[in-house]
Amino acid sequence: MEYALLIIVGILVLVATAAFSKRLGVATPILLVVIGIVYSLIPGAPHLELKPEIVLDVLLPLLLYAAAVQVPLVDFRRNLGGITMLSVVLVVVSAVVIGLVLFALLPQLNLAAAIALGAVVSPTDAVAATAVAKRLGLPARDVTLLEGESLVNDATALVLLKSAIAATAASVSVWSVAGDFARSVIVAVLVGLVVGFITVWVRSKFSEPVLDTVVSFVVPFLAFIPAEALGASGALSVVVAGLYSGHQAARKFTARARISEQLNWRVIAFVIENGVFLIMGGQLMGLVGSAVNHPEIGLAETFALGLLVMVLLLIVRGVIVTPVLLRIRRAARRADDSREYLSVVRDRVRELTRRHHDERAKERMRRTEHNIDRRDADLVDLQKNQVGWRDGVVLTWAGMRGVVTLAAAQSLPQHTPYREQLILIAFVVAILSLVLQGGTLPWIIRITGVLGSDAAADARELASLLDELAEAADEALEDPKLDLENGAEPDPEVIERLRKDIEVMAESTWERAALHEGKAATGPHAQYGMLLQLALDAERAALLEARSKGTYSSRVLGRAQSLLDQEEARLERRADTE
Repeated sequence: MEYALLIIVGILVLVATAAFSKRLGVATPILLVVIGIVYSLIPGAPHLELKPEIVLDVLLPLLLYAAAVQVPLVDFRRNLGGITMLSVVLVVVSAVVIGLVLFALLPQLNLAAAIALGAVVSPTDAVAATAVAKRLGLPARDVTLLEGESLVNDATALVLLKSAIAATAASVSVWSVAGDFARSVIVAVLVGLVVGFITVWVRSKFSEPVLDTVVSFVVPFLAFIPAEALGASGALSVVVAGLYSGHQAARKFTARARISEQLNWRVIAFVIENGVFLIMGGQLMGLVGSAVNHPEIGLAETFALGLLVMVLLLIVRGVIVTPVLLRIRRAARRADDSREYLSVVRDRVRELTRRHHDERAKERMRRTEHNIDRRDADLVDLQKNQVGWRDGVVLTWAGMRGVVTLAAAQSLPQHTPYREQLILIAFVVAILSLVLQGGTLPWIIRITGVLGSDAAADARELASLLDELAEAADEALEDPKLDLENGAEPDPEVIERLRKDIEVMAESTWERAALHEGKAATGPHAQYGMLLQLALDAERAALLEARSKGTYSSRVLGRAQSLLDQEEARLERRADTE
């Protein structure tokens, strides 16, 4: 009963904190950690404990998959070089630097165990980084780099941690570690792709969204368990499966299935990620009590080492972030020359396409032209979303640690020297990075003057895309071979009505783009939305009155309510895009 009460109170705390975090201007994970710390200081409060195997083998796959399906694969591919530097090179360098420093400061600690702790504190937290970055409206490229880094670096850190722990019991060469890492990555990617392909195919056969969503709940474990059994990175396998599933959703799944899955995964991710942060803060006094009685290193020294490790992580991160941004800037400067070259190649391909009479050859040429257009779009994006020193400062400061750091620290072998102190060091790093870095990140953004995405430009781009989609729909409706499923010819009046409905969506988006630019918001489509809401309110009041009188059957009332809910949800989604 006591634990049931704790769960109920915990969920209420999660909801209340999330509701008020926006008003306070603080990210929800930061507030929850602070609340957890306050809870741990209450005398007699039940001790909160989350076993590391539960975090690493159950919760982590769920959180990684929930985040991965939301990351656009196009953005991930465009920033793959920077993501690799931050998620692999940065983790390895950070682990080695932290390991060498701790090895020099703690006499009984061997180098392998010191590097193990370095691997523990190196990965940034996917939830914290994404929550803070999106809430503060960072530039699109910065958000992608942070999201991509936090998705992949857990895999790098956990593989490195396993190798370091193995090295504490036997000698391990650098080459064997590198070979194990390469094998782990290759196998994990293959397993993730296979699982993603099979589950997407299976889910595409369901017409019922509930069944599709239920299957999606087991996808993270279908990717994680086989990869771990093969000695590869289960975390990376889950990320690959999530990226593939998210990318294929628009092509393979129904609209109802996508909406249902998105909503259900948001609920699951909200409860797990925020609950973990709350428990993380609540573990403070338990960890302090375990580490307080060491004869060589006291509590003050342990906290000082945690602060030192955090500072070193920031310095190393800044050193690695710099070449990542310089590489992006250098590529942006060469973009014009590259686009000119692509234009020449595109003209040549089009000329060859006109000359060829073989349909297979023409199809190959069209695919080649498609790839050229995609590369050209990558270069345009590179020019539009350029980075500078301000982005470097923000990206460096946004490297916050989270629950994986604490859970991985608690997985250190029992015979590790200074084990309790090392766990507390990891906890100090995670808490300080969340509270200090996360809490001051808005101030850093204001000081540096980093600007997020231009809402007006995004609205215009969306309107342009909808114009393009409307043109494609118009061409399909003008097809002379157009026939209905029953073989009947479509009524021209129906086609014209449908054409107008399609044009309305693009026209209303242009109207909202004008709103972002500061122009009047009382155009015909804005008025339509206001009047539609007024009509829906009146219809709902009439429905409630009819239900109160009991003049209609419950079946009919339920169907009517469902129709009103769908229309109101469509209106709300339309408002969310403004």
